[in-house]
Amino acid sequence: MVTLVVVINTLVSVILFYVAWRVWKLKGVLAFIADRLTAYERATHAALKNAPENIYSGQQEIYDLRQSNQQLQAQIQQVQQIISLLLLVRQAWQRNFWQIGSISGQKIVAK
Repeated sequence: MVTLVVVINTLVSVILFYVAWRVWKLKGVLAFIADRLTAYERATHAALKNAPENIYSGQQEIYDLRQSNQQLQAQIQQVQQIISLLLLVRQAWQRNFWQIGSISGQKIVAK
């Protein structure tokens, strides 16, 4: 009977020792995973620490560029209107010049 109790206790002790050894290995794996996650969190924090300021700065630069673009578009439109007006004046002047030339040419022939 005592032998049976000793064998059962030894068997239970071996099983519990195996369970303890597996838990100890699991603790090492979990510690490794926790360290890696902490490192990832630090790297992410370092990378994103200035993100709100950078986003705001980018938005402000985009706003400024849009304002500048609107001013340039207005200036381009004014230059296009001036060029169109100059072309119109040139066409009118050429028509009148040719009409004056043909009228004066007729007067010269009539003399």
